[in-house]
Amino acid sequence: MTGSAAHSQRATIYSVAAAAGVSIATVSRVFQGTSIVAQGTRERVLAAADELNYVPLGAARSLAVSRHELLGLVLPELGGPYYSELLMGFESRASELGLGVIVVVTQGKPDPSRAIRQLMSRVDAIAVLGSDLDDDALTHLATVKPLLSLAGIPDGPIDSLAAENTASAEQLTIHLLDHGRSSLLFLGDPDAGADIAGRYTGFSAALSARGLDVPEPVRIGLRESDGAAFATAHLAGEHRADALVCANDELALAVLAHLQDHGVDVPADVAVVGWDDVMAARYVRPALTTVRQPVRDLGALASDRLHAHLNGTTDAGAASPTHDILPTQVVIRSSCGCTTSPPERHLP
Repeated sequence: MTGSAAHSQRATIYSVAAAAGVSIATVSRVFQGTSIVAQGTRERVLAAADELNYVPLGAARSLAVSRHELLGLVLPELGGPYYSELLMGFESRASELGLGVIVVVTQGKPDPSRAIRQLMSRVDAIAVLGSDLDDDALTHLATVKPLLSLAGIPDGPIDSLAAENTASAEQLTIHLLDHGRSSLLFLGDPDAGADIAGRYTGFSAALSARGLDVPEPVRIGLRESDGAAFATAHLAGEHRADALVCANDELALAVLAHLQDHGVDVPADVAVVGWDDVMAARYVRPALTTVRQPVRDLGALASDRLHAHLNGTTDAGAASPTHDILPTQVVIRSSCGCTTSPPERHLP
């Protein structure tokens, strides 16, 4: 069956069996793991299920008559303060609503898409923040159970919930330019996700509006080790700039610390700004200028949205999906080197 045909209708155990050339009992055994199935047969069934985007129902329970009272949350990883804040907001609100939470981390899994489909057989609804599934696959899964994307607006008819990125990144960049910075670099890979892409778009817009050349982003990861590696290269004469716009706080804090440890005066020699406003941002010296995201609120609202779908107060199958954007807030502190700080601004 072709990929387009696979997405034209919801896959069933019968279509998987037909595609794999086995009985429906064999398909059931593969997914329930209750009997020994030859390795070659198992691989053939799993390949057919992947092609059809089949989601097993699990333990022969019908979705029409069974509720698990569980929500699923898919995260790329659990390291770093952003993901823990999101998880705390999601789980805390779900608990208030009488729902449990199952978390799947896709990092390090050989087949993240299969892990997500297996999760869907165990929960009533799912929120996804970054995954290796393309929009077509997510769209198909959204026909099986309520699904909410937490990173950007998908191409398909999928509800989404995200924080604002572009306008706040533009405002932050304008602030740096207004205070004398003229050689700016963006640290982070826009291809890694919609959030980072939105931040780079805002960064670029601010420079373009001043008639300045827009440098290519420094395409690095967002972890502490990535920040240390960049700072080492910066100290060696690479990536010269007088302001570093980092795609998240973990990266910014690592860059700031590593530069200061090697004699660089932040912000006199170079300004460093971040994104997220994690707790450490206000206590490091110089305190980190950043953009505050309502991360815990994002997680809580995701639980609310999925709960509403399950209880029929929203239309999970609506032709026009909903895309909600939460406001962010530029927070001016000391790491940008500003002698005066304008009031913190809320951006739509």
